Amino acid sequence: MLFPRCAVAFNAVVSFVRGVATNPPLPPAERLRRQIAFITEVDKLKEVFRQTVVTQSRRPENSAEHSWHFALMIIVLAEHSNHQPLDVLRILKMVLIHDLVEIDAGDTFAYDVKNMADQHEREARAATRIFGFLPADQADEFRALWDEFEAQSTPEAKFAAACDRFHPMLLNCLTDGHAWQKHGVTQDRVLARNAHVAAGSQAIWEYAVRMIDDAVGKGHLRPKP
Repeated sequence: MLFPRCAVAFNAVVSFVRGVATNPPLPPAERLRRQIAFITEVDKLKEVFRQTVVTQSRRPENSAEHSWHFALMIIVLAEHSNHQPLDVLRILKMVLIHDLVEIDAGDTFAYDVKNMADQHEREARAATRIFGFLPADQADEFRALWDEFEAQSTPEAKFAAACDRFHPMLLNCLTDGHAWQKHGVTQDRVLARNAHVAAGSQAIWEYAVRMIDDAVGKGHLRPKP
């Protein structure tokens, strides 16, 4: 059996070899055209709004802003991962492409049980379309990174997922529980939804639990019924 990191590397090599065999190299001009088309398409992420709000104006955060803040968290907090060393560059690639699927699928609120039921299927279809703008080798690389994040089987994916879940909790705590209050979310649901943060970083999870307890104490998050 291959270890998770070895399996990811092996699959990437297989995809590359298959790509070379079935997809002849594009002329440089066509390759550039497709890359620019992708970059143009993903600008749409700036128009996808989340339930969390930014700390100063309290306007809705967009998904591109989330991706930027999320990526910065990876760089700053990497030392707190349960697993060392980490391939931080690979995590950053995962982070910057992971939410591009929301261009088609929208942002699914973490406590919206109905829409979460088919979230992965909607987002997987979006990944196929959006990454399809790219030359085949880059499309395959991006899809492999997106799938790795979704599977959360590698240390890098687990740490990425931990920071992804921590970020909206942090914003809610900094904005008087805005999204939690709006949707009637309670402490037990926040803890249950985000408990797997500990799989990526026990230190960040312990910090989050203290942060959540403080939000309850301030009246920004309703306690368990």
